[in-house]
Amino acid sequence: MSNTLLSPERRRADRARLADEVVDVLVIGGGVTGAGAALDAASRGLSVGLLEARDWASGTSSRSSKLIHGGLRYLEQLAFPLVHEALGERARLVQTIAPHLVTPLPFLLPLTRPVWQRAYFGAGVALYDVLGAAMKAGRGVPVHRHLSRKATLAAFPGLRRDVVRGAIRYWDAQVDDARHTLAVVRTAAGYGARALSSARVVGLLRDGDEPDSAVVGVRVADLTDGSSFTVRARSIVAATGVWSDDIGEMLGSSAPNLKVRASKGVHLVVPRGAIDGADVEGAGGTRSGLILRTPSSVLFVIPWGEHWILGTTDTPWRLDRDHPAASSADIDYLLDQVNRVLTRPVGPESILGVYAGLRPLLAGESDETSRLSREHAVVTPVPGLVLVAGGKYTTYRVMAEDAVDAAVAGFPAVPASRTANLPLVGAQRWAEVRDTAAELAAGAGLPEETVARLLRRHGDQVGAVLDLARADAELARPLDGAPAYLAAEVVHAVRAEGALHLDDVLTRRTRVSIQTAHRGVDSAPQVAALMARELGWDEERTTREVAHYAARVDAERESQRMPDDHTADAARLGAPDVRAAV
Repeated sequence: MSNTLLSPERRRADRARLADEVVDVLVIGGGVTGAGAALDAASRGLSVGLLEARDWASGTSSRSSKLIHGGLRYLEQLAFPLVHEALGERARLVQTIAPHLVTPLPFLLPLTRPVWQRAYFGAGVALYDVLGAAMKAGRGVPVHRHLSRKATLAAFPGLRRDVVRGAIRYWDAQVDDARHTLAVVRTAAGYGARALSSARVVGLLRDGDEPDSAVVGVRVADLTDGSSFTVRARSIVAATGVWSDDIGEMLGSSAPNLKVRASKGVHLVVPRGAIDGADVEGAGGTRSGLILRTPSSVLFVIPWGEHWILGTTDTPWRLDRDHPAASSADIDYLLDQVNRVLTRPVGPESILGVYAGLRPLLAGESDETSRLSREHAVVTPVPGLVLVAGGKYTTYRVMAEDAVDAAVAGFPAVPASRTANLPLVGAQRWAEVRDTAAELAAGAGLPEETVARLLRRHGDQVGAVLDLARADAELARPLDGAPAYLAAEVVHAVRAEGALHLDDVLTRRTRVSIQTAHRGVDSAPQVAALMARELGWDEERTTREVAHYAARVDAERESQRMPDDHTADAARLGAPDVRAAV
């Protein structure tokens, strides 16, 4: 890899080059699958363009359950190949691809019934381990254990004694999804991919007027300045998730018979002290999560640093796809389900953050979203265009490989995918830096805990953030209202991580928007001022960014007081996307 920086200067250069040349592969969609496709193609030596309408991972890929997992519940659907594939990807991510961002995480599967339940669930978890172990690279996480009732309550003191009869502890992994997707984009850029966010595809270029005419390029609206341009490509991959139908509409009568349904998943973020968990012995302060059966699906209680994530719902969504809204019914449902097993109920007053994402599921018209397949599909409706849809976050790399294979099927002498063993930005020297928090903290004059958190966010690129903090005392200070983050990370987000708007930093480069009770509003003026210096914003633009962010938070809070999807959607749409103002 060469230059992985997604700087403003890099964006301008990539914008100019994309408008002047014909790339081998053009990818539409900057979520994890699109980013993965760009990396897969670029690392094969192809010229690549990557276009994202808003910000990297701004859709589904920043709003997941933050898990890298095989899908234990899919064993009941007899989806053994899917689970096996996902567990193989889990091992690769933990061990090689992104060990700084993907870490093993234990879960308890509480047992609430007599002996039959331990036997039934135990057989499923044992199979889960077997499928995960059948990998040449190894599993990357410990095997499961059966716990007695006493051991279960010791491992998770907050569980109700009258409900729990024991548990099975098994392991999956956790990821910072937005930062992982960003790392994939940066790695692709390091292999030469031209990556543009705030670049919305508004039309397809065809080489004729017939329905089966090949797609040879796209028309693009640049949302940074309101200009437009075209990009030509030998092959195009559309990895647009729940927006796949938009590509179909551009194709018109040649649209594929591929239906993607959106399923809404809502998550709540509460403080670590809201739920009584215990550290797992020998796991470095890691706490066990919970996986609970619900009438319609499963519910996770996930330890997440100094917080817990409670989720998720699984309901059809047919409203605005850019900004899915959580309603009071969603929140009440999650609290009701989790409080059935906790001695100390979690109340609405404990909620710091709420976020909703849309899963893209392959579907028939009458299917319930909670029962739809998490497998993916790759189709070529017309020459020059490949659509990839479905799947799950964990298997993004496989989806990307399959899509690129289809896109280059007619190209001569293209090498096979190499991403299975390709470390992302931040991971290449992870083994050298992961245990150096104390040493780095002493050199930078920062608390060791702060540097330990920086290492987990930036991996072996942590030196770039520390250099900023050493050079400017202002950047070594924590953000207003968000002491877990440094001001230096804001500057780094602009110079290296492609942040163009205030929301990009507070919602995805950091997680201030869901980790603080003020949801980022108290931090917004300081962050906007830091960004203004880097991006050349004047006072009017800086004020507008802060106002847009505050309006977004107000609209989200209002939507979460609404009783159903339609009223919540209407409330959320009261705040327009900041990019719409360009």
